[in-house]
Amino acid sequence: MHENNQRIANLFRSMADLLATQRANPYRVRAYRHAADSLLALEEDVAAVAQRHGLEEIEGIGKDLASKIREFLETGTIRSYEELKTPLPPEVKDWAKLPGLSDSLVAYLYFRLGIRTLVDLEQLIRSHLLRTLPGFSGSEEQLLAAVQRGQRDKNPPVS
Repeated sequence: MHENNQRIANLFRSMADLLATQRANPYRVRAYRHAADSLLALEEDVAAVAQRHGLEEIEGIGKDLASKIREFLETGTIRSYEELKTPLPPEVKDWAKLPGLSDSLVAYLYFRLGIRTLVDLEQLIRSHLLRTLPGFSGSEEQLLAAVQRGQRDKNPPVS
């Protein structure tokens, strides 16, 4: 087993797991897992394959994954993996305690929809788009009230 193949396969598996928890497109998750399997089945070092510009000939490796493999071989890491494993800020992670929200839905709101503040979240609820998202299980009214309480607690009225 070649070390590069093993390390990149492990990174791709981790990326698949992180994407799955963030409710990314299932095809994308599967693509990372498939690419990891192909790298582990490869008879030669992936660095040698990259050197002869043959990465896209490997089953399951397209242009995007090939560029990630080259990035790893050049830098020792994959920037998009580093971004994926960046944890949610604590104040955002706490949103999972709000009625109708879960850890995975909060991660989806933050990473995929760019919801960064309670004000952003309030606007999303008021737009009625939240109820269309899989995994939202609560009442918009209860969630809105909880968000507004959270904003008041964060910014108490000046007396």
